[in-house]
Amino acid sequence: MKQVRLKTDKFGGRPWVFRKMVARPRDVEDGEIVEVLDRSGRFVGTGFYNGRSTVAVRFLDRGARGEIDELWLRRALRDAVYVRRSALDLDAVTDAYRVVHAEGDGLSGLIVDRYADLLVIEPTSVGFWRLAPQVASLLCEMFPGSEAIVRVDDRVARLEGFDPGPPPAPRRTTITEAGVRFRVDAGAGHKTGFFLDQRDHRERFARYCRGKTVLDGCCYTGGFGLHARVRGGAGRVVGVDLDEKALAVARENASANGAAVEFVHADLFDYLRQASSGPKFDLAVLDPPKLATAKGDLPRAFAFLRDLNALAMRVLRNNGLLLSCCCTGLVSEEAFLAALRKAAASSGCEIRFHEIGGAAPDHPVAPNFPESRYLTAVYASVRAPL
Repeated sequence: MKQVRLKTDKFGGRPWVFRKMVARPRDVEDGEIVEVLDRSGRFVGTGFYNGRSTVAVRFLDRGARGEIDELWLRRALRDAVYVRRSALDLDAVTDAYRVVHAEGDGLSGLIVDRYADLLVIEPTSVGFWRLAPQVASLLCEMFPGSEAIVRVDDRVARLEGFDPGPPPAPRRTTITEAGVRFRVDAGAGHKTGFFLDQRDHRERFARYCRGKTVLDGCCYTGGFGLHARVRGGAGRVVGVDLDEKALAVARENASANGAAVEFVHADLFDYLRQASSGPKFDLAVLDPPKLATAKGDLPRAFAFLRDLNALAMRVLRNNGLLLSCCCTGLVSEEAFLAALRKAAASSGCEIRFHEIGGAAPDHPVAPNFPESRYLTAVYASVRAPL
């Protein structure tokens, strides 16, 4: 196994090494598995190397020296599957969940989502792009009767410096989540086709909805709104999104569940401004897409969250419940709560935080990599101004 040497003897337990910390080797291919040594020559771990990427090394194993071979990969994938199917018993709740959560499962650069009989493999590193056929073969053994497709985000391919070729055609399938059916174009749309990380929040939010009026902002294919109506027994439910294709699927999902949900094609900011002068909602959920990919984007992301939540607070009845979410990992929980406080102040409302959560448990957080905790979901009651 070839070796890569760091420029420092002081390296923590994080799963990434940035390019500026690595003495560039001469004979290592991008995506090759290497041993990593510190400046003094002590063994640090084994991982993928990529000289083109900002992240030059992604660790796979920080233990004793050993081959990263098919046996190692089989065990790592088997462990991830065991946690979902046995420890968390997710099959009793749904046939759609995250099977591999990159650093959270010790497999930096790899995401795998299950949608019924389809497995969507999303390499986020050139190393796992090269191993994608092996990953697909092993996972299809662990999920008999399944089919695997490989999807690569264009931005990731550019950053990692490889050409993934033409994307695979999306595959339509139907998943079931706590009795609610959703049609998913696996491998297309946001993430890998569905927001699996919000599963537990969809179920929890529905508990508060019986007989209530509900606004599902950034509704995508109708996840929160359908749970509110089908499982929660909500009265009027309105879903708003600017993506016409997503709304078409949302309407199909409502029909498949026999659920009366109003879907509105509109910019959510515009909708909220108009709705502020009409009948108020008892509950609202906001789940906007990722807002920042670099630290320079944070001021704009903070302003977006502040302004969107301020508008949402104005369409709620007095003491209405707001579930506000942020899936932008660069926005810390503290910063997100600050944005909500600013939103309340600008809208003249009082806000109280009742619960703060994260992604569903099939999205584990690596203790040495806080960035793997990217989703913040805040349940808050909003007291209207006098």
